[in-house]
Amino acid sequence: MAPESTEPSATAELAETRDADPRVSVVVITHNRREELLRTLGRLAELPERPAVFVVDNASSDGTVETVARVHPWVRLLRAERNLGAVGRNVAVERVTTPYVAFCDDDTWWEPGSLRAAADLLDAHPGLAAVTARIVVEPDGTEDPIVAELRDSPLSGPEWLPGPALGSFLAGATVLRVDAFRAAGGFSPRLWLGGEEELLAVDLAARGWWLVHAEELTVHHAPSAARDATRRREDGLRNTLWFTWLRRPLPAALRRTWFLARTVPRDAASARAFGRALAGLPWVLRERRVVPAEVEGRLRLLEDAQRRPTARRYVG
Repeated sequence: MAPESTEPSATAELAETRDADPRVSVVVITHNRREELLRTLGRLAELPERPAVFVVDNASSDGTVETVARVHPWVRLLRAERNLGAVGRNVAVERVTTPYVAFCDDDTWWEPGSLRAAADLLDAHPGLAAVTARIVVEPDGTEDPIVAELRDSPLSGPEWLPGPALGSFLAGATVLRVDAFRAAGGFSPRLWLGGEEELLAVDLAARGWWLVHAEELTVHHAPSAARDATRRREDGLRNTLWFTWLRRPLPAALRRTWFLARTVPRDAASARAFGRALAGLPWVLRERRVVPAEVEGRLRLLEDAQRRPTARRYVG
């Protein structure tokens, strides 16, 4: 990991802004999406909360590092020597000094005031590990279909929860408690990217933490055209299988695997995903830790809800 690139005078100027909120930092991971990242950083620079922003460049070859250092010198820039995927977030969180961290993809940005509102929720509810925002898709300003799943979550929780209880979260639209993230080990290096949140979410739940959807928070998403949908689907399906066998009891793991085998597209990408998942079986068996019965009960409730909506289908 290369040293940080910062501009102390610019950072100090941001910190002195009247409306600055010192409770939340923002972490962005990126790979070869320079223009999208520049737009996102421009939006983050305008936030009234004036958060410290960490960008982990996952070995881009399009001049991202040089351009960000020149155009946004206030950003705390970290350069990875290879593409770390979601683990790039772990690298940045190691350097975060605020109690909360907001994750942000290079094609998403937080609406003004949402980071402050998220910090207020986490301050007020010490048993809460994460709050996930409503997602608005740009340029049309329409609500992402997955928001309906968050809003209508079948899970119940303690009365003090400030929103619907969740079984997982969306990294590009979530503010987390830094101590909880670190104690749970962050994102798994083996999962890399694609549904990597699910494993961390159940590990947080197993430690007694709660996750919620907070309707009053908003993230804007302008989906990048620079994405390999088929590779993302393949990685996501592999990771779902790995998660299932890492944390679910045997009957649930068999049931979920059989359901996926029957319902995913019968194509080369799905075959590769199942093959890669099988190749990782020795690691899965070494790392397997079945979640407590209470957490497994929540996962079973989520299964039926996840079978119906199109937002989670393994297509692409």
